[in-house]
Amino acid sequence: MSKVLIIMGSGSDLPYCEEISIALDELKLPHSLRVASAHKTPEEALKIVREAADKFKVIITVAGLSDSLSGFAAANTTLPVIAAPPLSKNFSGMDILSSLSMPRGVAPMTVLGASQAALAAAKIIALSDKNIEITLEKSLETSALRVRDMDEKVRDGKRKKT
Repeated sequence: MSKVLIIMGSGSDLPYCEEISIALDELKLPHSLRVASAHKTPEEALKIVREAADKFKVIITVAGLSDSLSGFAAANTTLPVIAAPPLSKNFSGMDILSSLSMPRGVAPMTVLGASQAALAAAKIIALSDKNIEITLEKSLETSALRVRDMDEKVRDGKRKKT
């Protein structure tokens, strides 16, 4: 059974969703991808969101530009919804505002970055899944080791000089 559902608003979001998928694979989190638009295919989007509760623990929504999908999903499920918008260069990042400002009672969590969205989903799932918790602990240890190794190289002057 997949634990994470990634819903993208359009096919143009696929490259970013693939980054999330890779990060979820690294965390050993089964997941599924779907395409549904709050603007263009609201009936299908609603069906996907409502049926998700039977199969998934977390929904990650990916919609560039006007992110109605995240609020739409959060308003129609009790599952945690993580808004992971790919930021557009066209608007100097200001399109993020469509993911941040939501009406009362609608609360998707906005996370920037594909790997960070995957990590946020993993942390939610780890609350009730010991195997994912162990995977996260190992990931944290690996990250800490990388920092310590780099500190040692920098401190001892072993870094490459450019």
